[in-house]
Amino acid sequence: MFDAMTGVLRLLPAEAAHRVTVRLLQAAAPLLPAPQPDDSRLAVEALGMRFPNPVGLAAGFDKDAEVPSAMLKLGFGFVECGTITPRPQSGNPKPRLFRLTEDQAVINRMGFNNRGMARAAARLAQRRPGGIVGLNIGANKDSDDRIADYARAFEALAPQAAYIAVNVSSPNTPGLRGLQSRAELERLLEALLSHRRRLQLATPLLLKIAPDLDDPAMDDIAAVLLASGMEGLIVSNTTVARPASLKSAYAKELGGLSGKPLLAPSTHVLKEMRRRLGERIVLVGVGGIASGADAYEKIRCGASLVQLYTALAYRGPGLVRSIKRELLEFLQRDGYANIRDAVGTALR
Repeated sequence: MFDAMTGVLRLLPAEAAHRVTVRLLQAAAPLLPAPQPDDSRLAVEALGMRFPNPVGLAAGFDKDAEVPSAMLKLGFGFVECGTITPRPQSGNPKPRLFRLTEDQAVINRMGFNNRGMARAAARLAQRRPGGIVGLNIGANKDSDDRIADYARAFEALAPQAAYIAVNVSSPNTPGLRGLQSRAELERLLEALLSHRRRLQLATPLLLKIAPDLDDPAMDDIAAVLLASGMEGLIVSNTTVARPASLKSAYAKELGGLSGKPLLAPSTHVLKEMRRRLGERIVLVGVGGIASGADAYEKIRCGASLVQLYTALAYRGPGLVRSIKRELLEFLQRDGYANIRDAVGTALR
């Protein structure tokens, strides 16, 4: 049903189409059948959990944790909701979401629009258990103490989350990416890990970084992560770069670019972080995935798990089934017994 509606929804403005999609999923969720069991060769043991398959939904689609169960029923191995901030905020002025159809891409400057951590926590507390649902947290735009914002969001949401992703890489909250600098990142991660110990929680913590990083910045992030005790790294968020190859009239809009043009730069950073971190940190590869070949490339470059979002707007949820089928074909072609055996093989 949702695959057939994808083309119709694209007739609406991008943000309206997204809002309608979420409402339809809310209505349909109780009627959707449970997903077919995944082939055991796709299972991944990571972050202390068993993922039925490595294909996850990236943050940004389900900002308020309204439809995680419905998305799991569509075949995702895990779902990441958010970004969620301590207080509700409306985000940036509209229009703020643009389809670059000729480029199979999207530019967004949403600005962490969400209803806040209290609403999300209450909704998740009522959700029937089942499936892996991570939560992506951020700071309010007008916060006087962004590190305290992350700590508050972690405390409110970690009990309801399979993992917490710490978003310091959105380009749409002024100054937020400054938290990727070594000194600021050390302060932030130390505060969160101390908070986790004090609360006696075991919720895994993952950092989400930008694709627009040079070698010294990647060196610093790797050093901080290895010294910190963080469990994972998500590579990457959207990019502020604008490749010369972009054809759409919206190419010069401000915001973060996602979709096909992000595949190469995000995979480059993924590979570089794998070289720096080795196997001590779980890597999640995000950015530009629109096929099994794209997902397999991320996995071979060091990702144990992958995520997608933008391609769903163009291909519909049937894309998830297609990617899983193609991954199995690649495993058979290359002689791997399971998906875990393929992780990092491009770097050997």
